[in-house]
Amino acid sequence: MKKIIATKNAPAAIGPYSQGIIVGDMIFTSGQLGLDPETGNFVSDDVVEQAVQAFKNIEAILKEAGSDLSKLVKTTCFLKNIDDFAAVNEVYTQFLGEGSFPARSALEVSKLPKNGLVEIEAIATL
Repeated sequence: MKKIIATKNAPAAIGPYSQGIIVGDMIFTSGQLGLDPETGNFVSDDVVEQAVQAFKNIEAILKEAGSDLSKLVKTTCFLKNIDDFAAVNEVYTQFLGEGSFPARSALEVSKLPKNGLVEIEAIATL
């Protein structure tokens, strides 16, 4: 059985999907852009600030589910420009520390929703 996660502390879905889903003891988040939950707009045009907000949004979804960033097992980072890889890595380390990182994929894509610069999706445990 699955349970839908919904929180006002992360942006509302901009399409027919849920912010996150719990199945068993696993949490699957939808991809998070650097959108401010209150306005639905990007926090800035800077990839670092968008990545920071994307992590804050993931953190809010995990919290609503009863989990946190320390329980991440896999992330996927979609970048508008792969040259931003190092900058996003710095944000990644800022949020996840210097320890047991989750598995991760990172790739450049031709376009993201709302013309975002970075989108991050995550899988975590409860």
